[in-house]
Amino acid sequence: MTQNSFPMKQWHLEHVEKTIKKFITGLSETASIWEKRQHKRYGTIANCCKQVDYDLKHGVTIDEVILVLQKIKTDETFAPVMQSENAIQRFNEIEKYVLSLKNPRSD
Repeated sequence: MTQNSFPMKQWHLEHVEKTIKKFITGLSETASIWEKRQHKRYGTIANCCKQVDYDLKHGVTIDEVILVLQKIKTDETFAPVMQSENAIQRFNEIEKYVLSLKNPRSD
């Protein structure tokens, strides 16, 4: 019998995908005041990176996060969202962060 070090790894992988998609999508034009307040508080690149780091600590690998990014980039259901200039900019921000985790610079 082997011990499962990360029993909720699948959940964390799904959480990474949801977090990144929500960050890239941003705020809708018809958002309520509550949604705007929540987005101001939790919709930043810093919060998205913090959530990705949390999931990395719980069994998700950087390669899996990169696969999620590639899936978002090539997924046809996500294509209408990726046509926005802001969404592309946010995608590039999170992609830059994840790639910096994979290839840390040694200064």
